[in-house]
Amino acid sequence: MAAAPQQAVFAGDALDDARRIIARYPEPHGRSAIMPLLYLAQSIDGMVSQDALREIGVLLGITTAEVEAVATFYSMYRLRPTGEHVVSVCTNLACKLRGAEAVYTTAHEAAGIQQGAERSEDGVFTIHEEECLGVCDHAPAVQVDFCNHDDVTPVRMRELVASLRAGEVPSPSRGPAFASFKAASRALAGLEEVTAS
Repeated sequence: MAAAPQQAVFAGDALDDARRIIARYPEPHGRSAIMPLLYLAQSIDGMVSQDALREIGVLLGITTAEVEAVATFYSMYRLRPTGEHVVSVCTNLACKLRGAEAVYTTAHEAAGIQQGAERSEDGVFTIHEEECLGVCDHAPAVQVDFCNHDDVTPVRMRELVASLRAGEVPSPSRGPAFASFKAASRALAGLEEVTAS
């Protein structure tokens, strides 16, 4: 393992968490910790900042560019300011044919986000157009903080946004629900016990 980073994204308990993640991977496979470290960074700041990319590189003894290549390849890593809740709407073919465009438009309207923008002014929501969520048999599909919601209609989309705005976490179609995007990211980093709800 390389030296501790110079900046403050991974400091104190977060640095301890990062070292626990890295310890899961035997030498010389430490770079395999990139993805869980990106989730850890996201759980701290709600996004993966340039400082986090650099600090992960320092921790793993690789370049910032190598870390950024992974972060930019996958859509689940947010490289810009993100709302407390991320609502991803699949607009790929199966979902599009079953009304995803109306669901996507409704998500923007319900969250108070203008079309073309991603984040609500109050910082509660990010609405993200996703290429595919992989549950085509339940189109249109939506994820709220990485949790799947199946067969979503515009009416259901309004209900999901209203629940989140009221501080309630809607039950997903399967698996556990997370209180926020940061909480989901921490669980995906492998730092929280996840139990089905």
